[in-house]
Amino acid sequence: MKVILRQDYEKLGSVGDVVDVKDGYARNYLIPRNIAYQASPNSLLQLEEEKKQHVRRQEKEKRSSEKLAAELEKVSITIQMNVGEDDKLFGSVTSQMIADSLKEKGFTIDKRHIELEDTIKALGIYTVDVRLPGSVIGKVKVWVVRE
Repeated sequence: MKVILRQDYEKLGSVGDVVDVKDGYARNYLIPRNIAYQASPNSLLQLEEEKKQHVRRQEKEKRSSEKLAAELEKVSITIQMNVGEDDKLFGSVTSQMIADSLKEKGFTIDKRHIELEDTIKALGIYTVDVRLPGSVIGKVKVWVVRE
């Protein structure tokens, strides 16, 4: 069955793509969840309008993400940790700790959007990437100090 995607779907494609899937998958999963609808001549008109709305929505989301990223650039977080010999931490700084510190500053960021390149296991100043909607990357300065 040929279906037209109404939203981006990782395994199939992006908005407006016409893909060929099995009948049961389309009828039982994609169509009831408004991920896709059956391809027909009338649905192409509907597709064009949905594409325009999707583009507007993405642009608005990207603008708000860029604004949030600019605000995050100005923020620095201090995390206090217990320290052993050679200034090594007991444990490590996690993305959950960073998310909680950001929440205290008034930013609600999901811990899964915080990207730690390496585990933070020493005192110091680190720059952490925060993945925001619209493919925008924000940077937060994290200070790890002894408790």
